[in-house]
Amino acid sequence: MPKTSRPLTVRSLTLREVEVVRVADLTPGMRRITLGGEQLRAFTSANGFPQPAFDSSGFDDDIRLVFRYPGQDEPVLPVQRERGIDMPRHPLPLSKVYTARRWDPGAGELDVDFVKHGIGVGTTWAYRAQVGDRIHFFGPSASRSLPHDADWLLVAGDDTAIPAIGRLLEELPDDARARVFIEVAEDSHRLELRPLPNVEVTWLVRDGAEAGTTTLLRDAVRNSRWWDGRPFAWLAGERTAVRDLRRHLVEERGLPKDDIQTTGHWRRGEVVASKFDGAVPDPEKSITPFEKLHQLAELTRPIAIRTAVELDIPELISRGVTSVADLASRTTTNQRALGKLLRYLHAAGLLTETAPGHYDLTPVGEVLTNEFTADTLHPDGVAGRERLGLYGLTEAIRTGRSAYATVTGQSFADVRAQQDYEDRYLERLAGFQAALAEPIAKSDLLSGVGQLVIHSGGAGAQAREFVAAHDRLRVTICALPAQADWLRRDLPDTIPDEQQRARVSVVEQSVFEPSPAADAVLIIRAFKTLPDADAAHALRRASENLVPGGRVLLIEDTFDLEDLDSRDGEADLLALTVHGSGLRTAAELDAVLVRAGLVRRATHTVGWGTAVHELVPADPPNQKP
Repeated sequence: MPKTSRPLTVRSLTLREVEVVRVADLTPGMRRITLGGEQLRAFTSANGFPQPAFDSSGFDDDIRLVFRYPGQDEPVLPVQRERGIDMPRHPLPLSKVYTARRWDPGAGELDVDFVKHGIGVGTTWAYRAQVGDRIHFFGPSASRSLPHDADWLLVAGDDTAIPAIGRLLEELPDDARARVFIEVAEDSHRLELRPLPNVEVTWLVRDGAEAGTTTLLRDAVRNSRWWDGRPFAWLAGERTAVRDLRRHLVEERGLPKDDIQTTGHWRRGEVVASKFDGAVPDPEKSITPFEKLHQLAELTRPIAIRTAVELDIPELISRGVTSVADLASRTTTNQRALGKLLRYLHAAGLLTETAPGHYDLTPVGEVLTNEFTADTLHPDGVAGRERLGLYGLTEAIRTGRSAYATVTGQSFADVRAQQDYEDRYLERLAGFQAALAEPIAKSDLLSGVGQLVIHSGGAGAQAREFVAAHDRLRVTICALPAQADWLRRDLPDTIPDEQQRARVSVVEQSVFEPSPAADAVLIIRAFKTLPDADAAHALRRASENLVPGGRVLLIEDTFDLEDLDSRDGEADLLALTVHGSGLRTAAELDAVLVRAGLVRRATHTVGWGTAVHELVPADPPNQKP
C-alpha cells in the first residue's frame, strides 16, 4: 500500500463543449489556449442528464480534448450518460490528454498549454485556433491533492510536464521544499515560474537534440545533492526517460516505489502524416506502442512474447544486455534456441537488430518493461497466472466447467491458498480500490450505518476511505485465512491513523457463513466465480444478521448484451476457463437475487459509473434485532 498519500477525489466524466476565448504564446515553444463557456458550469446534457460544474483541484489533473478525424467535418464524440460516458468503438473518439493548467471558477475559464512540436493533432489545432472556435472535452476523472507526509519534493519533467509543474509551484505552500528539474528544447523556452524560498529550479536545455533522445534529466537528478528527510518524487515526460529515471531513484537512491509517481506523457516513434492534412497524423497509421502491442493477437506472437517476459529478455535488453550470447548466459538458455526467439521478435517488431547478434527494444518492445504489463504476461505474475486458464478454453467450452486444473495441474483455489501469491494478488488489487471506495464513502450509501461488514478483495483500502469519512463507523472485514493474514500485516500501512484503525477488525470466514450483525453488508465482485445456487446461498447468509432496516450493498459486474464489449467478453471467457462461471447478464443476476430472497430497493451509480445495488430481504421480519 502507498506509504506517501496523495488523497484521491474521483469525478464522474462529463462531456463538455467550450469555446476559445483567448490565445497567447508563452514562449516560442508553448501556446496557451483559454477555454470558456456555459458548460463549464452545471448544465443539462442534450439527452437530459444533469451534469455538475467543472472542477479541478489537482496540479496534475488531466482532461481529454476531442478532435476531428482528418478529412471529417465533425468529431466522433462520447455519449453522455447520467454518470459517466460511453465511448463509441468503431471508430473511437480521437482524443488527446492535456493538463488542466489553470482553472478559475469565478471567471469560468480553463487554461490549457500546448507544446509546439512536429506533426500532432493537438499541436496543430492549438496553433490554428482562433477566438470563437469550439471544442469538446471530458475529465478530469480524478484529482489528487499534494503529498501530505513528505519532507520535500523531487520534480522532474520535459517540456510536456511544464503545465503541471507550473501549477504545482503556484499551489505549493510558501514553506514547501522542492528540487525541480525541467528539460526544454532551447533556452528561449524557459518560463517565469513562481519563486519560492526553498524551491530550486534547474533548467536543462537540449540545444538542438531531438526530444526524448537525451539523458539530461536522469543525469541531473543522479548528480544532484540529496536532501535529508523523506522525499516524494513526481516524474513526467517521454516514457523511456521516465522509466530510466524511476529505476535510478529506486535502485541507486533507494527510494520506495510507493513514493514515486510517474506519468509517461508520450513515446518517441514514427508519425505518418494524414493524406488530408500534412500537419496532422494519420490515426490508423500513427498508432501508439500500446495500441500496436494490443494488435498482436495471433497465436505465435502472444506465446513468444510471454516466453520473452518469462525469461526477462525485455528487462535485460533495456539494461544494456544486448548480445545473444550475453542474454543466453544471463537467462541460462540455449544460445542457438534463444537466437531463434530473438530473431522472431525482431520480425514481429518488438526488437531491432543494432548489429549482428545484438538487439535493442522498439517502442512496442519497451512496453514490455512496464511492471503492470509484465505482470499480466508473466506466467507467475498475479494476472498472468490466472490467465493460464485460457489455454484450456476449448475444454471449458466443451464441458462448461473450469479447465484450469487440466492445464496447470492445480485448481485456481489451490493457487489462491498459497500465501505468497495471495499477498501479491491483494497488493495489486488494493491499488485500484481508492477509485471505487472514495466515491462510495462520500455518497449517501453509508449514511446511518454504524456497523459495516465487507466481503471484498482490497477491503483494507476500502475500509480506510470509509472510516476516514464516517467518524462513528465500525468495519468488519470477512476474509479467508490467507487474505486475513495479509490484511492484518497490511492494515498498519493502509490505515496509519491508530484511532481509525481501531474501528476496523478482520474475521476469518467465507462468504458462505452468516455475516456478523451489521447495518449493511458490502459485497464487491465476489460472485463471478460462483454458480447461481452458491451465489444465492451466499447472499442469503449475508442478509441473515442484518439489523432491522439493514441492507446488502452489492457490486457485481454484468454482461451488457445491448453494447457488446471485447473486454467484457475477455473477462467472461477467463472466468469460464478459470472458475467454470462467467459474467451474468442483468436478468441472470436478478434471478440470483430472487433465489436469495432479496429485492432491489434501488441502484446507485458512483464514481466512474459503477452500479451499487441496494438489496433488502423480501421478508423483513426475519431480520435479527
